[in-house]
Amino acid sequence: MTIATFDKSESGTINFGIGQPAPDLMPVKLFSEFTRSFLSNATPEDFNYGPVGGEPRVLSALSKFLSTSYNIEVNPQSLFLTGGNSHGIDLVCERFTKPGDTILVEEASYFLAFAIFQDRQLNVISVPTDADGLIIDQLEVAVKKYHPSAVYVIPDFNNPTGISLSTKRRAELTDLSKQHDFVLISDDAYQMLSYTNTSYQAMGTFVNEGNVISLGTFSKILAPGFRVGWIQSSEILLEKIRQTGWLNSGGSVSHLGSHIVRCALESGEQDKHLQYLLTQYSSRASAMHDALLHHLGDELIWQRPQGGYFFWLASKSRRDLEVFRGESLRCKTGFQPGSLFSCGAELNHYMRLSFSHYTEDQIWEGISRMAPILKSN
Repeated sequence: MTIATFDKSESGTINFGIGQPAPDLMPVKLFSEFTRSFLSNATPEDFNYGPVGGEPRVLSALSKFLSTSYNIEVNPQSLFLTGGNSHGIDLVCERFTKPGDTILVEEASYFLAFAIFQDRQLNVISVPTDADGLIIDQLEVAVKKYHPSAVYVIPDFNNPTGISLSTKRRAELTDLSKQHDFVLISDDAYQMLSYTNTSYQAMGTFVNEGNVISLGTFSKILAPGFRVGWIQSSEILLEKIRQTGWLNSGGSVSHLGSHIVRCALESGEQDKHLQYLLTQYSSRASAMHDALLHHLGDELIWQRPQGGYFFWLASKSRRDLEVFRGESLRCKTGFQPGSLFSCGAELNHYMRLSFSHYTEDQIWEGISRMAPILKSN
């Protein structure tokens, strides 16, 4: 597989292929306050390795935060700190799969997760989706055929499609994981980024009902640079993760970063910042929707996302959109081609645009640059 990369440093480029938080939304002054708060109350032990899985004060603050978000009590003992969701995916694959095993994924799915699966020498097979997410009947057929060690899903505002798995299917998927003894890797990076009143039962609430491993991260709701995420799962599955040799050697992952995040949680500033992000990202999603309608409504079709970071667009004429990528970069804009998100290198008439990295004015400007390219030929 060829991974699409971009020169993010080139001045004036508005590249919608970048799926990262916007620089102007980083609360740098608050980060300084959180750091000072931690350092002013720190003990020498806070600079040691830290307990495997996370320091108890961090896990307690995280459990309270999740309890409020999930509207159900979350036990701190069900949590395990990671260096973010990519680290969590790799850690779970390390502990619950072996080279040559099969992992089932959604069609389409996060392309950089494919690289992790390749590193672990897994056989990646995709399963179709519809407007309610992964189609459970077809998943069950694939499970019986391939006997996977794991199923990987992005249930909330899927990257790239923006689709969310229905609550009914979440329960069915959880049941299947128990019946057929595979681990369900739930990448919940976008679960808190809903821009409407629509909500689904968090996968973290299913951890005692099947082989569910829910992965969460502060990368999308605070800042990626802290490298702090978490695993939520049952005691049986967490115990297997705790037995990892390098964790027992190295101690807590992102130990200092997690304490700074703890200060954000305990102060209530994380909640305030999340509400601010929801307002900002909702406005940016609206700006992209309006700009697309104005410039490319005759060329592309899409569903307006209800959360997350992404628009998933298809050519009305089913043209191969990847061929326009080079020209878009020359015009200082960009996108991710749909074929990246298919383990079969299909979906070439799709493209993914992210609205997370730019202001509303930049979004309008970037779409105006892209429009003549996609309208050509």
